[in-house]
Amino acid sequence: MTNDQLANDSKKNPWDITPKERAIFSIIVMTGAFMAILDTTVVDVIVPKLTGPLATDMYGVQWIITSYMVAAAIALLITEYLIKRFGAKGVFLAGVALFTVASLACGLSSTLAEIVIFRVIQGTGEALIMVTSHIMIFSYFPPEKQGLAMGLYGLGVSFAPALGPTIGGYLTEYYNWRMVFFINVPVGALLVTAGMVFLPRERFFEKLRFNFISFILLSMGTVSLLVMLSRGQQYGWFNSSLIGLLLLVSIAGFGLYALSEMWSKYRLIDFSLFRNPLFANGMMIYFFILGFSMYQYFYLLPVYYEHVKQLPTLEAGIAVFAFAVFIGIFSPVAGMLSDKIGAKRTVALATLVYLVASFWLLPRLNYYTPLHQAMLLTVPFGIGMGLFFAPVTVMVLQNAPGHKGELAIVLMDYFRFVGGSFGTALATNNMEYFKNLHFLRMEELQNVEYLDWFLHKLQTLSGMTMEQVRVLFGNYETFMGYNYGFYNTFMHAAYWGLVGSLFVLLLFRGRSRINKGEGS
Repeated sequence: MTNDQLANDSKKNPWDITPKERAIFSIIVMTGAFMAILDTTVVDVIVPKLTGPLATDMYGVQWIITSYMVAAAIALLITEYLIKRFGAKGVFLAGVALFTVASLACGLSSTLAEIVIFRVIQGTGEALIMVTSHIMIFSYFPPEKQGLAMGLYGLGVSFAPALGPTIGGYLTEYYNWRMVFFINVPVGALLVTAGMVFLPRERFFEKLRFNFISFILLSMGTVSLLVMLSRGQQYGWFNSSLIGLLLLVSIAGFGLYALSEMWSKYRLIDFSLFRNPLFANGMMIYFFILGFSMYQYFYLLPVYYEHVKQLPTLEAGIAVFAFAVFIGIFSPVAGMLSDKIGAKRTVALATLVYLVASFWLLPRLNYYTPLHQAMLLTVPFGIGMGLFFAPVTVMVLQNAPGHKGELAIVLMDYFRFVGGSFGTALATNNMEYFKNLHFLRMEELQNVEYLDWFLHKLQTLSGMTMEQVRVLFGNYETFMGYNYGFYNTFMHAAYWGLVGSLFVLLLFRGRSRINKGEGS
């Protein structure tokens, strides 16, 4: 290639490619993102089944999830530097390779310690994949079609976690838990090969100074916070000295990080991005609506189908698939709407649909709801989720400077991890609290004399001892407390969506500065 050809090539925009190249590049990076994020909810399904094979208890196997989440959150903080230094293609392929090798190692693990170590490596790979795939697919489309790009990407990012319970249930039902990890290996190997052959190579890299002190301090704060949120319910929250210590370490880590950034010439994160109100509000919408609210439903709906409706794992996954289909259908629709009517209006529409579903439809789910009706009630939730991701991402990226796109994606994924951790912790805590509350209310309202007559009648008819009858009735009361507690838990998840909607309203306050392609 001549010098003139190199010069002309370097001046080309990344979206100056043929439709065939755009399709090939997009399929490669979307498949990588889909594989990585699917693994999070697929593994959630198999975790309860690993206590026997790994010779541990439920609290032990929870570290399989916690270690992955913590590793991914920390790896996010270094991803921008790696992309600037080595290019998005190199980092993407390294992330896929790490994820694939770690998946194989997880499938071969025979102890809890082994699988936790390999899940840390897998989580690191996931972080590299998610940031690079996000920024790469955005760059393959011209500005007027970037909404469609994020709609296609959102199809994978939003659809994958909802599809996870179905795939996890099928693999564990008809094969075994190791297949959940092994299935990533051929896909990952094919992706690395295809990426090396087809993905375009970047020509310009930056030699940046990396602020290791800020990185270590922010990592310390993040790790402590995430472990505290994931373990709080187990240890009784602030009744435990360990949880209190984790909170103090988290506050100290974030505080010292802030001081380090103030005194340093080379900052880890450029917070000047938040001076743009559209960028700042977009991040808060992502944090509260997706993290604090939607993630609660992602956690709660499979639990509802398995523990309240008493469905087997595979059937529960199929029930979840009912709304997952609509996430997949409406993600590209949201992208096209963002290009036509603007990202802000599409975000407002998505929020409205989501609030209707979360306040008026999902709280109707209980033990007595017929399965087909329960599945139909979740469909508007899927539509709202499908409409949500693309416009928020477009708005955030179009209101970040071009050279800060990687940082914007890192911040979005970081907010997703932290917000989602808060959301899951809130759902777990609320579910336990309201289950106990309704149990106590039932105890208070009982007619003691009638109950005693009923239990003796049950003993006579069943032939059981009185102790067995009381245990049976106590289990029934606990189950019904669990059933009625879901209403309150669903409503509290909806309240966080309402908090996030306040930032949606702020998008329309006055005449906000509108950047390229952003509709009013």
